[in-house]
Amino acid sequence: MSDTETYYHGTKAKLAPGDLIAPGYASNFGKRRTARYVYLSATLEAATWGAELAVGEGRGHIYIVEATGPFEDDPNLTNQRFPGNPTRSYRTRDPLRVLGEVTDWVGHTSEQLKAMRDHLAELDRQGVEAIED
Repeated sequence: MSDTETYYHGTKAKLAPGDLIAPGYASNFGKRRTARYVYLSATLEAATWGAELAVGEGRGHIYIVEATGPFEDDPNLTNQRFPGNPTRSYRTRDPLRVLGEVTDWVGHTSEQLKAMRDHLAELDRQGVEAIED
């Protein structure tokens, strides 16, 4: 994890530079429990999925963010589920500060979105929840 790396956060929320993204809101996934972490990624691909799959109306947004505190590998996408950290995804209990917005990102095809939503629905049926420990 590098301080010079660019980090992203995908969401449906409309935010402005300087806004903070903090834990304590309903999660976008599973039973929508109160999130104890906020998530960031060093890849635009992971942030694109976040923007597209987030709960809410309208088009998603991808923000360039900076962590205001320490962060760690996201166990939902790393060693407990996948080897290493191929999506370069992280989580933190501290807020993320919005630095700007990526406006020229391209979303996934409708087929890719359907496949991912079907996969997430299957995980939900199996009772698989986000790792929050």
